Amino acid sequence: MTPNLRPAVRAIILDEDDRILLCRFVFPHPAVPVQTKAVWAAPGGGIELGEDPLTALRRELREETGLAITADPPHVWHQQVVAAGHAPGFDGIVNDYFLVRTNHFEPRGELTDEQLAAENLAAFRWWRLSEIAGYTGPDLFSPRDLSTPLTTLLTTGTPTQPVHLGL
Repeated sequence: MTPNLRPAVRAIILDEDDRILLCRFVFPHPAVPVQTKAVWAAPGGGIELGEDPLTALRRELREETGLAITADPPHVWHQQVVAAGHAPGFDGIVNDYFLVRTNHFEPRGELTDEQLAAENLAAFRWWRLSEIAGYTGPDLFSPRDLSTPLTTLLTTGTPTQPVHLGL
């Protein structure tokens, strides 16, 4: 039987210094394992009924970060996670990641602090690759080994086909 997976989009937002913008999702978010305090992940979210992936990406970025994109960003990564409880009502999730290059900005989207908290989104932070690679704190990254595909993206550029990621 084919799993029922929630389609989602995420943005690898890189500033002029190759820092990546990540969101901190806190427990009890379905993507956060019980023993973990939080997960740092790329901004984005579920594709709503009737939306295509780029329309959903534009909406999510505007809502969460305030970033408005007009050009169609390249599709760089694809991740499929089949795991009960990872996305409520689904057998897992499919994340399609798009590369967005922009000038550094302070994230402040259309959602209020209360709306962000309701989505378990607690903070935003710009990270350098070296900070992710050397991180030893209690939080996780999504994907777990974010530094590996991010290193490849920064050193070899945009792939011709989306790279398949693990958990």
